Amino acid sequence: IQGGVGAVTALPNHHISNGPHWNPGINQHQHQLHTARSLDRALEDAVCSGTLNLSGRKLRDYPGPSYDLTDTTQADLSKNRLTEIPPEVCLFAPLESLNLYHNCIKCVPEAVINLQMLTYLNVSRNLLSTLPKYLFNLPLKVLVVSNNKLVSLPEEIGKAKELMELDISCNEIQVLPPQVGRLQALRELNIRRNCLHMLPEELADLPLIRLDFSCNKITEIPPVYRKLRQLQHIILDNNPMQSPPAQICLKGKVHIFKYLNLQACRMDKKPDSLDLPSLGKRCLPQPLTDRYGAFCRSSRQEPSDPSFTMRRKMEHLREEMEQIGLLRQNLESRLKVLLPDDVGAALMDGVVLCHLANHIRPRSVASIHVPSPAVPKLSMAKCRRNVENFLDACKKLGVPQDKLCLPHHILEERGLVKVGMTVQALLDLPASKPTQLSAV
Repeated sequence: IQGGVGAVTALPNHHISNGPHWNPGINQHQHQLHTARSLDRALEDAVCSGTLNLSGRKLRDYPGPSYDLTDTTQADLSKNRLTEIPPEVCLFAPLESLNLYHNCIKCVPEAVINLQMLTYLNVSRNLLSTLPKYLFNLPLKVLVVSNNKLVSLPEEIGKAKELMELDISCNEIQVLPPQVGRLQALRELNIRRNCLHMLPEELADLPLIRLDFSCNKITEIPPVYRKLRQLQHIILDNNPMQSPPAQICLKGKVHIFKYLNLQACRMDKKPDSLDLPSLGKRCLPQPLTDRYGAFCRSSRQEPSDPSFTMRRKMEHLREEMEQIGLLRQNLESRLKVLLPDDVGAALMDGVVLCHLANHIRPRSVASIHVPSPAVPKLSMAKCRRNVENFLDACKKLGVPQDKLCLPHHILEERGLVKVGMTVQALLDLPASKPTQLSAV
Protein backbone atom coordinates (compact mmCIF):
# COMPACT_ATOMS: atom_id res chain seq x y z
CA ILE A 1 0.00 0.00 0.00
CA GLN A 2 2.94 2.29 0.61
CA GLY A 3 3.64 4.49 -2.39
CA GLY A 4 0.23 3.59 -3.83
CA VAL A 5 0.10 6.66 -6.03
CA GLY A 6 3.46 5.78 -7.49
CA ALA A 7 2.27 2.25 -8.11
CA VAL A 8 -0.68 3.51 -10.07
CA THR A 9 1.41 5.77 -12.26
CA ALA A 10 3.90 3.00 -12.80
CA LEU A 11 1.34 0.60 -14.30
CA PRO A 12 2.44 -0.76 -17.71
CA ASN A 13 0.92 0.95 -20.72
CA HIS A 14 -0.68 -2.27 -22.04
CA HIS A 15 -2.96 -2.37 -18.97
CA ILE A 16 -4.65 0.94 -19.89
CA SER A 17 -7.00 -0.49 -22.51
CA ASN A 18 -7.87 -3.98 -23.65
CA GLY A 19 -9.85 -2.70 -26.71
CA PRO A 20 -8.64 -2.62 -30.33
CA HIS A 21 -5.88 -0.14 -31.14
CA TRP A 22 -6.88 3.02 -33.14
CA ASN A 23 -5.14 3.25 -36.50
CA PRO A 24 -5.31 6.82 -37.91
CA GLY A 25 -4.41 5.61 -41.42
CA ILE A 26 -7.30 3.16 -41.61
CA ASN A 27 -9.77 5.66 -40.11
CA GLN A 28 -8.79 8.36 -42.60
CA HIS A 29 -9.16 5.93 -45.49
CA GLN A 30 -12.65 4.92 -44.29
CA HIS A 31 -13.61 8.59 -43.98
CA GLN A 32 -12.46 9.28 -47.53
CA LEU A 33 -14.47 6.34 -48.85
CA HIS A 34 -17.56 7.55 -47.00
CA THR A 35 -17.05 11.09 -48.33
CA ALA A 36 -16.60 9.82 -51.88
CA ARG A 37 -19.79 7.75 -51.63
CA SER A 38 -21.80 10.67 -50.21
CA LEU A 39 -20.41 12.97 -52.91
CA ASP A 40 -21.43 10.53 -55.64
CA ARG A 41 -24.84 10.27 -54.05
CA ALA A 42 -25.21 14.08 -54.03
CA LEU A 43 -24.26 14.25 -57.71
CA GLU A 44 -26.66 11.46 -58.62
CA ASP A 45 -29.45 13.20 -56.74
CA ALA A 46 -28.68 16.42 -58.61
CA VAL A 47 -29.06 14.63 -61.96
CA CYS A 48 -32.57 13.56 -60.95
CA SER A 49 -33.78 16.63 -59.03
CA GLY A 50 -32.03 19.55 -60.72
CA THR A 51 -30.78 20.72 -57.31
CA LEU A 52 -27.04 20.43 -56.66
CA ASN A 53 -25.98 20.62 -53.00
CA LEU A 54 -22.23 20.37 -52.38
CA SER A 55 -22.10 22.70 -49.39
CA GLY A 56 -19.43 22.29 -46.71
CA ARG A 57 -17.31 19.58 -48.39
CA LYS A 58 -13.93 21.39 -48.42
CA LEU A 59 -13.81 21.08 -52.20
CA ARG A 60 -10.97 22.76 -54.06
CA ASP A 61 -12.16 21.65 -57.51
CA TYR A 62 -15.52 20.94 -59.08
CA PRO A 63 -16.13 17.17 -58.69
CA GLY A 64 -18.82 16.46 -61.27
CA PRO A 65 -17.44 16.46 -64.85
CA SER A 66 -18.59 12.87 -65.36
CA TYR A 67 -22.22 13.73 -64.52
CA ASP A 68 -24.65 15.48 -66.83
CA LEU A 69 -25.89 18.36 -64.66
CA THR A 70 -26.80 20.79 -67.44
CA ASP A 71 -30.44 20.77 -66.29
CA THR A 72 -29.54 22.06 -62.80
CA THR A 73 -31.69 24.98 -61.64
CA GLN A 74 -30.23 25.44 -58.13
CA ALA A 75 -26.60 24.99 -57.08
CA ASP A 76 -25.16 25.35 -53.57
CA LEU A 77 -21.34 25.27 -53.50
CA SER A 78 -21.02 27.28 -50.29
CA LYS A 79 -18.44 26.66 -47.55
CA ASN A 80 -15.80 25.07 -49.75
CA ARG A 81 -12.32 26.11 -50.87
CA LEU A 82 -12.99 26.98 -54.50
CA THR A 83 -10.71 29.65 -55.96
CA GLU A 84 -12.91 30.26 -58.99
CA ILE A 85 -16.46 29.75 -60.16
CA PRO A 86 -16.24 26.35 -61.87
CA PRO A 87 -16.48 26.68 -65.67
CA GLU A 88 -18.82 23.66 -65.72
CA VAL A 89 -21.31 25.58 -63.54
CA CYS A 90 -21.30 28.46 -66.01
CA LEU A 91 -22.76 26.04 -68.58
CA PHE A 92 -25.87 25.28 -66.50
CA ALA A 93 -28.15 27.33 -68.77
CA PRO A 94 -31.36 26.83 -66.68
CA LEU A 95 -29.59 27.81 -63.41
CA GLU A 96 -31.73 30.19 -61.34
CA SER A 97 -29.92 30.19 -57.97
CA LEU A 98 -26.17 29.99 -57.29
CA ASN A 99 -24.73 30.05 -53.75
CA LEU A 100 -20.95 30.45 -53.51
CA TYR A 101 -20.82 31.80 -49.96
CA HIS A 102 -17.56 31.32 -48.03
CA ASN A 103 -15.07 30.22 -50.67
CA CYS A 104 -11.81 31.76 -51.90
CA ILE A 105 -13.07 33.19 -55.20
CA LYS A 106 -11.13 36.22 -56.46
CA CYS A 107 -13.01 37.06 -59.66
CA VAL A 108 -16.22 36.39 -61.59
CA PRO A 109 -15.49 34.87 -65.03
CA GLU A 110 -17.01 36.25 -68.19
CA ALA A 111 -18.57 32.84 -68.84
CA VAL A 112 -21.15 33.67 -66.16
CA ILE A 113 -22.99 35.61 -68.86
CA ASN A 114 -24.28 32.23 -70.08
CA LEU A 115 -26.54 32.02 -67.02
CA GLN A 116 -29.39 34.03 -68.49
CA MET A 117 -31.92 32.51 -66.06
CA LEU A 118 -29.94 33.40 -62.91
CA THR A 119 -31.97 35.48 -60.45
CA TYR A 120 -30.12 34.75 -57.17
CA LEU A 121 -26.34 35.02 -56.71
CA ASN A 122 -24.52 34.85 -53.39
CA VAL A 123 -20.74 35.37 -53.52
CA SER A 124 -20.40 36.75 -50.00
CA ARG A 125 -17.34 36.03 -47.85
CA ASN A 126 -14.93 35.58 -50.74
CA LEU A 127 -11.94 37.57 -52.01
CA LEU A 128 -13.54 39.72 -54.73
CA SER A 129 -11.94 43.12 -55.27
CA THR A 130 -14.12 44.16 -58.22
CA LEU A 131 -17.45 43.30 -59.79
CA PRO A 132 -17.31 42.93 -63.59
CA LYS A 133 -19.53 44.98 -65.86
CA TYR A 134 -21.04 41.95 -67.56
CA LEU A 135 -22.42 40.65 -64.25
CA PHE A 136 -25.20 43.23 -64.47
CA ASN A 137 -26.44 41.91 -67.80
CA LEU A 138 -27.95 38.97 -65.89
CA PRO A 139 -31.61 39.06 -64.75
CA LEU A 140 -30.58 39.15 -61.08
CA LYS A 141 -33.19 39.85 -58.42
CA VAL A 142 -30.93 39.18 -55.42
CA LEU A 143 -27.20 39.92 -55.33
CA VAL A 144 -25.22 39.30 -52.13
CA VAL A 145 -21.54 40.30 -52.22
CA SER A 146 -20.94 41.15 -48.57
CA ASN A 147 -17.64 40.48 -46.79
CA ASN A 148 -15.36 40.85 -49.79
CA LYS A 149 -12.71 43.44 -50.67
CA LEU A 150 -14.72 45.71 -52.96
CA VAL A 151 -13.66 49.36 -53.09
CA SER A 152 -16.19 50.51 -55.70
CA LEU A 153 -19.18 49.50 -57.81
CA PRO A 154 -19.23 49.81 -61.61
CA GLU A 155 -21.58 52.31 -63.24
CA GLU A 156 -23.12 49.39 -65.13
CA ILE A 157 -24.94 48.39 -61.94
CA GLY A 158 -27.73 50.65 -63.19
CA LYS A 159 -28.52 48.04 -65.86
CA ALA A 160 -29.81 45.56 -63.26
CA LYS A 161 -33.41 46.71 -63.68
CA GLU A 162 -34.90 43.65 -61.97
CA LEU A 163 -32.67 43.76 -58.87
CA MET A 164 -34.78 43.78 -55.70
CA GLU A 165 -32.17 43.11 -53.01
CA LEU A 166 -28.55 44.28 -52.97
CA ASP A 167 -26.19 43.46 -50.10
CA ILE A 168 -22.72 45.00 -50.39
CA SER A 169 -22.09 45.25 -46.64
CA CYS A 170 -18.70 44.73 -45.02
CA ASN A 171 -16.54 45.93 -47.90
CA GLU A 172 -14.35 49.01 -48.41
CA ILE A 173 -16.59 51.02 -50.73
CA GLN A 174 -16.09 54.79 -50.47
CA VAL A 175 -18.65 56.12 -52.96
CA LEU A 176 -21.91 54.75 -54.38
CA PRO A 177 -22.32 55.54 -58.09
CA PRO A 178 -25.40 57.64 -58.91
CA GLN A 179 -26.48 54.86 -61.30
CA VAL A 180 -27.74 52.98 -58.23
CA GLY A 181 -30.72 55.32 -58.51
CA ARG A 182 -31.75 53.49 -61.70
CA LEU A 183 -32.53 50.24 -59.85
CA GLN A 184 -36.26 50.86 -60.04
CA ALA A 185 -37.19 47.48 -58.52
CA LEU A 186 -34.84 47.71 -55.50
CA ARG A 187 -36.58 47.03 -52.18
CA GLU A 188 -33.67 46.28 -49.84
CA LEU A 189 -30.23 47.93 -49.80
CA ASN A 190 -27.56 46.95 -47.29
CA ILE A 191 -24.41 49.10 -47.40
CA ARG A 192 -23.46 48.50 -43.78
CA ARG A 193 -19.82 48.66 -42.66
CA ASN A 194 -18.16 50.37 -45.60
CA CYS A 195 -16.22 53.64 -45.88
CA LEU A 196 -19.03 55.85 -47.18
CA HIS A 197 -19.00 59.58 -46.32
CA MET A 198 -22.22 60.53 -48.08
CA LEU A 199 -25.42 59.05 -49.50
CA PRO A 200 -26.35 59.72 -53.15
CA GLU A 201 -29.54 61.72 -53.58
CA GLU A 202 -30.56 59.37 -56.40
CA LEU A 203 -31.60 56.74 -53.84
CA ALA A 204 -34.63 58.89 -53.03
CA ASP A 205 -36.31 57.76 -56.26
CA LEU A 206 -36.25 54.07 -55.33
CA PRO A 207 -39.11 52.03 -53.79
CA LEU A 208 -36.92 51.01 -50.83
CA ILE A 209 -38.52 49.19 -47.92
CA ARG A 210 -35.31 48.59 -45.96
CA LEU A 211 -32.13 50.73 -45.93
CA ASP A 212 -29.10 49.89 -43.77
CA PHE A 213 -26.14 52.26 -43.88
CA SER A 214 -24.91 51.69 -40.33
CA CYS A 215 -21.21 51.66 -39.43
CA ASN A 216 -20.04 54.16 -42.05
CA LYS A 217 -18.82 57.78 -41.87
CA ILE A 218 -22.03 59.48 -42.98
CA THR A 219 -22.93 62.82 -41.38
CA GLU A 220 -26.08 63.80 -43.29
CA ILE A 221 -29.25 62.27 -44.69
CA PRO A 222 -30.23 64.28 -47.78
CA PRO A 223 -33.60 66.05 -47.23
CA VAL A 224 -34.79 64.56 -50.54
CA TYR A 225 -34.92 61.18 -48.76
CA ARG A 226 -38.31 62.28 -47.42
CA LYS A 227 -39.59 60.87 -50.74
CA LEU A 228 -38.87 57.32 -49.51
CA ARG A 229 -42.49 56.87 -48.49
CA GLN A 230 -42.41 53.06 -48.68
CA LEU A 231 -39.43 52.84 -46.32
CA GLN A 232 -40.25 50.75 -43.25
CA HIS A 233 -36.79 50.15 -41.76
CA ILE A 234 -33.87 52.58 -41.68
CA ILE A 235 -30.73 51.49 -39.81
CA LEU A 236 -28.10 54.18 -39.33
CA ASP A 237 -26.32 53.50 -36.03
CA ASN A 238 -22.57 54.04 -35.68
CA ASN A 239 -22.37 57.05 -37.99
CA PRO A 240 -21.24 60.56 -36.93
CA MET A 241 -24.70 61.99 -37.74
CA GLN A 242 -25.14 65.77 -37.74
CA SER A 243 -28.26 66.20 -39.88
CA PRO A 244 -30.54 64.94 -38.46
CA PRO A 245 -28.80 65.25 -35.09
CA ALA A 246 -28.04 62.02 -33.26
CA GLN A 247 -30.76 62.64 -30.65
CA ILE A 248 -33.41 62.74 -33.39
CA CYS A 249 -31.99 59.66 -35.12
CA LEU A 250 -32.31 57.73 -31.88
CA LYS A 251 -36.07 58.41 -31.82
CA GLY A 252 -36.62 56.45 -35.02
CA LYS A 253 -37.97 56.78 -38.54
CA VAL A 254 -40.99 58.99 -37.84
CA HIS A 255 -38.91 61.70 -36.18
CA ILE A 256 -36.19 61.45 -38.83
CA PHE A 257 -38.74 62.06 -41.59
CA LYS A 258 -40.30 64.95 -39.67
CA TYR A 259 -36.88 66.54 -39.57
CA LEU A 260 -36.26 65.94 -43.30
CA ASN A 261 -39.63 67.49 -44.17
CA LEU A 262 -38.86 70.59 -42.13
CA GLN A 263 -35.39 70.88 -43.63
CA ALA A 264 -36.81 70.63 -47.13
CA CYS A 265 -39.27 73.46 -46.43
CA ARG A 266 -36.56 75.68 -44.99
CA MET A 267 -34.31 75.28 -47.97
CA ASP A 268 -34.33 78.26 -50.33
CA LYS A 269 -35.00 76.53 -53.63
CA LYS A 270 -34.84 78.19 -57.02
CA PRO A 271 -38.25 78.53 -58.74
CA ASP A 272 -37.37 76.04 -61.45
CA SER A 273 -36.43 73.40 -58.87
CA LEU A 274 -39.49 73.71 -56.65
CA ASP A 275 -40.46 70.15 -55.77
CA LEU A 276 -44.17 70.49 -55.04
CA PRO A 277 -45.16 66.83 -55.65
CA SER A 278 -42.61 65.59 -53.13
CA LEU A 279 -44.44 67.35 -50.33
CA GLY A 280 -47.00 64.54 -50.54
CA LYS A 281 -50.27 64.24 -48.70
CA ARG A 282 -48.90 65.50 -45.44
CA CYS A 283 -47.45 68.74 -46.81
CA LEU A 284 -49.91 69.46 -49.63
CA PRO A 285 -53.47 68.17 -49.05
CA GLN A 286 -55.55 67.60 -52.16
CA PRO A 287 -58.05 70.47 -51.74
CA LEU A 288 -55.14 72.87 -51.98
CA THR A 289 -54.65 71.74 -55.57
CA ASP A 290 -57.43 74.02 -56.76
CA ARG A 291 -55.95 76.92 -54.87
CA TYR A 292 -52.50 76.02 -56.20
CA GLY A 293 -54.02 75.97 -59.68
CA ALA A 294 -55.40 79.45 -58.99
CA PHE A 295 -51.90 80.55 -58.08
CA CYS A 296 -50.63 79.11 -61.36
CA ARG A 297 -53.35 80.93 -63.28
CA SER A 298 -52.57 84.15 -61.47
CA SER A 299 -48.89 83.68 -62.27
CA ARG A 300 -49.78 83.51 -65.96
CA GLN A 301 -51.58 86.83 -65.51
CA GLU A 302 -48.60 88.38 -63.76
CA PRO A 303 -45.67 87.57 -66.06
CA SER A 304 -43.90 90.75 -65.03
CA ASP A 305 -42.74 89.30 -61.69
CA PRO A 306 -42.76 85.47 -61.57
CA SER A 307 -40.39 85.40 -58.60
CA PHE A 308 -42.97 87.28 -56.54
CA THR A 309 -45.64 84.72 -57.43
CA MET A 310 -43.30 81.88 -56.53
CA ARG A 311 -42.56 83.45 -53.17
CA ARG A 312 -46.30 83.69 -52.56
CA LYS A 313 -46.69 80.00 -53.37
CA MET A 314 -43.89 79.04 -51.04
CA GLU A 315 -45.29 81.20 -48.26
CA HIS A 316 -48.72 79.68 -48.80
CA LEU A 317 -47.34 76.14 -48.61
CA ARG A 318 -45.46 76.92 -45.44
CA GLU A 319 -48.62 78.25 -43.83
CA GLU A 320 -50.50 75.11 -44.81
CA MET A 321 -47.74 72.93 -43.41
CA GLU A 322 -47.82 74.83 -40.14
CA GLN A 323 -51.57 74.25 -39.85
CA ILE A 324 -51.18 70.53 -40.57
CA GLY A 325 -48.34 70.38 -38.03
CA LEU A 326 -50.65 72.01 -35.47
CA LEU A 327 -53.34 69.40 -36.24
CA ARG A 328 -50.84 66.63 -35.57
CA GLN A 329 -49.67 68.30 -32.38
CA ASN A 330 -53.22 68.75 -31.09
CA LEU A 331 -54.13 65.11 -31.70
CA GLU A 332 -50.90 63.64 -30.34
CA SER A 333 -50.85 65.79 -27.20
CA ARG A 334 -54.53 65.28 -26.34
CA LEU A 335 -54.71 61.55 -27.03
CA LYS A 336 -51.12 60.70 -26.00
CA VAL A 337 -50.49 58.84 -29.24
CA LEU A 338 -47.87 59.02 -31.96
CA LEU A 339 -49.44 59.32 -35.40
CA PRO A 340 -47.76 57.89 -38.50
CA ASP A 341 -46.05 60.17 -40.99
CA ASP A 342 -49.14 60.32 -43.21
CA VAL A 343 -51.69 62.14 -41.03
CA GLY A 344 -54.42 62.00 -43.65
CA ALA A 345 -54.29 58.21 -43.88
CA ALA A 346 -54.30 57.95 -40.07
CA LEU A 347 -57.52 59.97 -39.80
CA MET A 348 -59.33 58.52 -42.80
CA ASP A 349 -61.22 55.80 -40.88
CA GLY A 350 -62.49 58.31 -38.29
CA VAL A 351 -61.33 56.25 -35.28
CA VAL A 352 -58.83 58.81 -33.95
CA LEU A 353 -61.30 61.67 -34.40
CA CYS A 354 -64.07 59.79 -32.57
CA HIS A 355 -61.69 59.14 -29.67
CA LEU A 356 -60.86 62.84 -29.62
CA ALA A 357 -64.56 63.75 -29.35
CA ASN A 358 -64.95 61.29 -26.47
CA HIS A 359 -61.86 62.75 -24.85
CA ILE A 360 -63.46 66.23 -24.93
CA ARG A 361 -66.82 64.92 -23.68
CA PRO A 362 -67.18 61.23 -22.70
CA ARG A 363 -69.67 59.24 -24.78
CA SER A 364 -70.04 62.00 -27.35
CA VAL A 365 -69.69 59.15 -29.83
CA ALA A 366 -71.44 56.15 -28.32
CA SER A 367 -70.27 53.59 -30.88
CA ILE A 368 -66.94 53.50 -32.74
CA HIS A 369 -66.05 50.96 -35.41
CA VAL A 370 -62.42 49.93 -34.85
CA PRO A 371 -60.10 47.59 -36.77
CA SER A 372 -59.27 44.16 -35.35
CA PRO A 373 -56.48 41.64 -35.94
CA ALA A 374 -58.87 39.60 -38.05
CA VAL A 375 -60.05 42.65 -40.04
CA PRO A 376 -57.18 45.17 -39.90
CA LYS A 377 -58.83 47.62 -42.31
CA LEU A 378 -62.34 49.00 -41.95
CA SER A 379 -64.77 48.98 -44.84
CA MET A 380 -65.58 52.34 -46.40
CA ALA A 381 -69.11 52.14 -44.95
CA LYS A 382 -67.75 51.82 -41.40
CA CYS A 383 -65.23 54.59 -42.01
CA ARG A 384 -68.02 56.86 -43.21
CA ARG A 385 -70.15 55.98 -40.16
CA ASN A 386 -67.27 56.91 -37.83
CA VAL A 387 -66.68 60.20 -39.62
CA GLU A 388 -70.39 61.13 -39.61
CA ASN A 389 -70.62 60.27 -35.90
CA PHE A 390 -67.62 62.51 -35.21
CA LEU A 391 -69.12 65.45 -37.13
CA ASP A 392 -72.52 64.96 -35.44
CA ALA A 393 -70.81 65.02 -32.05
CA CYS A 394 -68.98 68.21 -33.00
CA LYS A 395 -72.28 69.90 -33.89
CA LYS A 396 -73.92 68.85 -30.63
CA LEU A 397 -70.92 69.96 -28.62
CA GLY A 398 -71.21 73.44 -30.15
CA VAL A 399 -68.68 73.65 -32.97
CA PRO A 400 -69.90 76.44 -35.32
CA GLN A 401 -71.19 75.35 -38.69
CA ASP A 402 -68.59 77.40 -40.55
CA LYS A 403 -65.83 75.53 -38.70
CA LEU A 404 -67.11 72.06 -39.59
CA CYS A 405 -65.34 70.15 -42.32
CA LEU A 406 -67.21 67.86 -44.70
CA PRO A 407 -67.03 64.02 -44.63
CA HIS A 408 -65.04 63.85 -47.87
CA HIS A 409 -62.35 66.08 -46.37
CA ILE A 410 -61.58 63.19 -44.02
CA LEU A 411 -62.58 60.12 -46.02
CA GLU A 412 -60.75 61.12 -49.17
CA GLU A 413 -57.82 62.84 -47.42
CA ARG A 414 -58.64 65.97 -49.38
CA GLY A 415 -58.79 68.66 -46.71
CA LEU A 416 -56.41 68.31 -43.78
CA VAL A 417 -56.39 72.07 -43.23
CA LYS A 418 -60.19 72.11 -42.95
CA VAL A 419 -60.07 69.10 -40.61
CA GLY A 420 -57.52 70.99 -38.54
CA MET A 421 -59.93 73.93 -38.22
CA THR A 422 -62.67 71.59 -36.98
CA VAL A 423 -60.36 69.97 -34.44
CA GLN A 424 -59.11 73.35 -33.22
CA ALA A 425 -62.70 74.62 -32.82
CA LEU A 426 -63.54 71.46 -30.86
CA LEU A 427 -60.59 71.98 -28.55
CA ASP A 428 -61.45 75.66 -28.07
CA LEU A 429 -64.92 74.89 -26.71
CA PRO A 430 -65.37 75.92 -23.06
CA ALA A 431 -64.93 72.92 -20.81
CA SER A 432 -68.08 73.71 -18.83
CA LYS A 433 -70.34 74.49 -21.79
CA PRO A 434 -73.69 72.76 -21.18
CA THR A 435 -74.63 70.52 -24.07
CA GLN A 436 -77.63 68.31 -24.68
CA LEU A 437 -76.35 65.09 -26.25
CA SER A 438 -78.66 62.51 -27.73
CA ALA A 439 -77.57 58.93 -28.39
CA VAL A 440 -75.47 58.74 -31.53
